[in-house]
Amino acid sequence: MSDPSAIPRRPLAPAQLQRWRFVVARAPGAPESTQRELFDGWIAALSAAGLPVAVTEGSRARARLTFGAPVPNGLALEADLIDVVLRGRWPAWRVREAMVGHVPAGWRIIDLHDVWLAAPPLAGQVAGADHRIVLDTDAPLDVLADAVRGLLAAPQLLRDRTKGAATVQYDLRPLVANVRVLDAGPPPTLFVRTRTHPELGSGRPEEVVAELAARAGSAIGIASIVRERLVLLEDLDSGGVAAAGSGPWSG
Repeated sequence: MSDPSAIPRRPLAPAQLQRWRFVVARAPGAPESTQRELFDGWIAALSAAGLPVAVTEGSRARARLTFGAPVPNGLALEADLIDVVLRGRWPAWRVREAMVGHVPAGWRIIDLHDVWLAAPPLAGQVAGADHRIVLDTDAPLDVLADAVRGLLAAPQLLRDRTKGAATVQYDLRPLVANVRVLDAGPPPTLFVRTRTHPELGSGRPEEVVAELAARAGSAIGIASIVRERLVLLEDLDSGGVAAAGSGPWSG
């Protein structure tokens, strides 16, 4: 585990810092780990690669690495985002070469971008996520399609969620942007775009499948699920993700 206290804490001018955005993938069989373990694993990998990771100021120094969204155990990723701030400016080729052989087990780097240091924090820019879900069900395709249409037409989707020792009710509908059948199968495959809300949190694709099962009156399980990408606010502004539906949010 990397020790942030070993990194010099003197304040650095913005010109001495650089913010990289890694586009990363994680294989379905990657080792299970908590969010803290993921953070520590990436910091250890960056330190082993020789990248000079910057730390926050103050008595509780913390390496300046941020995940775009939490990574649930077992979830495969195709284009997630991680921001890391370096002490000093490195060209892209040097970062790429340094990271060869130093990526945490089960992960790989797809791309990286030099991001403006003063740009808004990554987590606050995530508007949602796209998922590809292979279903485990014998439900007829027309029944599944009707359930999808009914879900998208519903003004409210009240569901129960366990929170600690209590069960709370919440509305799933504001957290679902779009659902559609990608492949009739068998087995059928769904596209699900969830929304991220600053107060309500993030939509869960497994909750979308559970709602579809309730509407279809049939057992619908999940054979596999992949988070294809995180959708940023700037993607919506530019219309860059509209291909996934009939419009930027499409639901």
